[in-house]
Amino acid sequence: MSSSLEKIFIGRLIGLDVFDPLGDRVGRLRDFVVLRRAPGGRRTSSVKRPIVVGMVVEVLGKKRVFVPMTRVTSMDSKRIVCTGLVNLRRFEQRGSETLVIGEMFDQQVALLDGSGTAEILDVAMEQARSGDWQLTELYVRRSGAAGGLMRRRSGETLVVAWEEARDLASVGPQAATQWVHAHEEDQPADLAEELHDLSPKRMLEIAGELRDDRLADVLQELPEEDQVFILTNLHVERAADVLEEMEPDDAADVLNELPDTQAEDLLQLMQPEEAEDVRRLLEYDEGTAGSMMTPVPIILSPETTVADALAAIRQEEVSPTVAAAVFVCRPPLETPTGRYLGMVHMQQLLRVPPPEALGTMLDTSIEPVRDMSPVSDVAKELATYDLTIIPVVNENRRLVGAVTIDDILDDLLPDDWRTWDDGTPVRKVGRRYE
Repeated sequence: MSSSLEKIFIGRLIGLDVFDPLGDRVGRLRDFVVLRRAPGGRRTSSVKRPIVVGMVVEVLGKKRVFVPMTRVTSMDSKRIVCTGLVNLRRFEQRGSETLVIGEMFDQQVALLDGSGTAEILDVAMEQARSGDWQLTELYVRRSGAAGGLMRRRSGETLVVAWEEARDLASVGPQAATQWVHAHEEDQPADLAEELHDLSPKRMLEIAGELRDDRLADVLQELPEEDQVFILTNLHVERAADVLEEMEPDDAADVLNELPDTQAEDLLQLMQPEEAEDVRRLLEYDEGTAGSMMTPVPIILSPETTVADALAAIRQEEVSPTVAAAVFVCRPPLETPTGRYLGMVHMQQLLRVPPPEALGTMLDTSIEPVRDMSPVSDVAKELATYDLTIIPVVNENRRLVGAVTIDDILDDLLPDDWRTWDDGTPVRKVGRRYE
């Protein structure tokens, strides 16, 4: 492999585009994967430098795949070029592997000259005569100092050889608080994908640092096995708090995966109003409209004005799909409501004067679905009438909730729709083909 740089600091490469030899973009570099090697003896000089075995590249669809270093033909400060076949299966970290950005950066190490501890800001790698890339230096900032003649000023930055710091295998990974801070702008779905790639221990560390509402949003995007793992490893009271922050249908799905006694313990710890919504969903058979509906859509009386309806839609906690329409019912306005009268679409609300009453503009042409209807019937109704949300009523025509298009998609898509394991494991890169 050619490189215009004899020594490369990894932090300067992150985010670079990865190309094939013909100039087609493969993806974007997100991390490097290294293998740590056991020391050859007790002496510091016998410490073996970690081998860089590959890159984590984000390809189309924000999926992260592994590209071996043997596929890299050129690397400089502007671009990376690789060739050969790239396996498009989602990258899964093995127990012996370490992510440089994800786990080493911000890590605390002890400097073996006795001058104290330091925080890793960057890591350098160099290519050995064997052709292997190795981690050789650390760019660090002092965070603590020893006393006496070796005392140094805290905050000083310096470059030290890999051998001059305590073995990274003996130091904990990047602080979870720093990891969370670095990902605070991520969308819940993207953060969920990041969490899914971490080891179970690391996943729990990150979950412990996330706010309840943030963790709830992320859990809703994770596979069920990850949801159950995280929830059952939280303190029971915090697990109940997180369930309260989740959408009731998502909370019900998770609780359905738990033993009945454990699910009931969590329901008992939840706020009664939140628990009641979840309990009602748990009463429905799987695969019915009632089991997947949102039990708290926007429900208003026929006397409500357009201005008040728009104010209800503008609430921050209301999702775009739920905000697509309001449902008009006789009191009580909590599900199950009084008699369902009709719906008013958001576009209709934007076309009439603010003082107009909702009862004068009802769309009664859309027939609500029954709570016991199969999901396939609900999907057909949404598709037939180009809807993003449809009302759900019980046998007495009382509104009990609404099904949104995202609920249907989550049910219809295969369980592994977020992965690249779709029968096409590799793609063409360079002059070689699948």
